[in-house]
Amino acid sequence: MTERLRVHVDPDKCQGHARCKALAPELFELDEYGNAHEAGDGAVAPGLEDKAWLAKSNCPELAIDVIEE
Repeated sequence: MTERLRVHVDPDKCQGHARCKALAPELFELDEYGNAHEAGDGAVAPGLEDKAWLAKSNCPELAIDVIEE
């Protein structure tokens, strides 16, 4: 069975660098201040797993969690 992934952005840590949105626009959205949040419920569609991990590793504020379900 393949594990499903979910992304979560900690709004207290996000400073609006938007690297996650640039790297994985399918997984993240920006609010009116440029701060990121997960798109929808944060579920990572099949084939986008690498983008989720890439976004996490490129967040300068360490605000992104990738949760394995």
